[in-house]
Amino acid sequence: MGDLLNSILTPIEWLVAWIMYGFHQVFTTLGLPEAAGITWALSIVGLVIVMRAAMIPLFVKQIKASRKMQLIQPELQKIQKKYKGKSDPESRQAMTQETMELYKKEGTNPFSSCLPILVQSPFFFGLFRVLNGLQDIASGKKDQIGPITKTVAGQAESASIFGAQLSDSFLRANNLSTQIVTVVLIVLMSATTFTTQRQLMTKNMPQSALDSPFAKQQKMLLYIFPVIFAVSGINFPIGVLLYWFTTNVWSMTQQFYVIRRMPAPGSAAERAYHERLKRKGKPVPGAVVAAEITEGAEGEDAAKSGQRVQPKSKKRTKGATKPGGKPAGGPSSSGG
Repeated sequence: MGDLLNSILTPIEWLVAWIMYGFHQVFTTLGLPEAAGITWALSIVGLVIVMRAAMIPLFVKQIKASRKMQLIQPELQKIQKKYKGKSDPESRQAMTQETMELYKKEGTNPFSSCLPILVQSPFFFGLFRVLNGLQDIASGKKDQIGPITKTVAGQAESASIFGAQLSDSFLRANNLSTQIVTVVLIVLMSATTFTTQRQLMTKNMPQSALDSPFAKQQKMLLYIFPVIFAVSGINFPIGVLLYWFTTNVWSMTQQFYVIRRMPAPGSAAERAYHERLKRKGKPVPGAVVAAEITEGAEGEDAAKSGQRVQPKSKKRTKGATKPGGKPAGGPSSSGG
């Protein structure tokens, strides 16, 4: 199992090392010191930007999948209500089959929204291994990783920000600065995750989805994630926590933009979006379609009652009055 994990993560380590080193070279060219903590911290931020930019297509898929999952919650509730209280194998199998058919019909499933997290995980652990191995590479106990040579590893390993080495962790810290920076980053990670999840639930979910088990599960995660961060964060190097916090900020900003510009149908964000369009005098999406449907319905009602449907064109080609007061194109007043 260990060999398999190594074979998967080794190429990721190399890629992470090259991206970090590339940004490090750019920042040193711009005049930042080679061994400064800010230079390596910005290199980690650059790594996040590259990885998250490459994942934008996956994020779009995630948004579409999450939106579909929200909209089909009433249908899922119907299926669950249909088989409520039935615990026999046949009923459970039938409920699972109907649920999967609904997912297939709508082109979504609960795992689609996890794609960005799953794709990002190897890079997270790749960075963890690179930072964790800096001391061994610098001392010659471990071979270099891509461009991270003994000299470069020594610079990165000794680099510190606010008095905390980027390669150090809370549990391995021998100074108060590292512990303080770790705690601050964990709090910031928890706050950004909470904000991201909360704005999704309070602003971008229709009422039908808010009352669903899916929403209750999401709400529970609001309070579970901070605990996970606190327990796991004390084991990770400062550089990894910085990566984690930066990617959370990216997620929060990206989601804020999507909720503001492309809100889910029936959500509070959609109502706010429509209000903004009205204030700016711009057409509201769906209003034109609704008007056409209403007009069509009026036409059908008039046809059923035997009344002639009057044209609603702004330019009237017939019956328009000429400057002399005579109708254009009609019979003359003297004619019979």
